[in-house]
Amino acid sequence: MDTLKFKTNIKCESCVAKVSRFLDENINIAKWNVDLESPDRILTVTGDNISFEFINEVLLKAGYKTEELR
Repeated sequence: MDTLKFKTNIKCESCVAKVSRFLDENINIAKWNVDLESPDRILTVTGDNISFEFINEVLLKAGYKTEELR
C-alpha cells in the first residue's frame, strides 16, 4: 500500500464534501485526507495501485487540480 501527497486547490469543507464522492467510490483508495490548515491544502491518499496521474484524473473529474509534492 502506497501513500502519496498532493498540493490541491481544495479550499473548504464544502470542497472536501464534493471530492469525497469521487475518492470514496474508488476501490484503489483505502483512505484519504485533506489538510485545510496547510496553505497548500495537502491531500494525502493511501491505497493500492495509485499514482499521481490516477489521483489527478479523479480530482479533475470532481473539478479540482493537483500538483505532485516531491
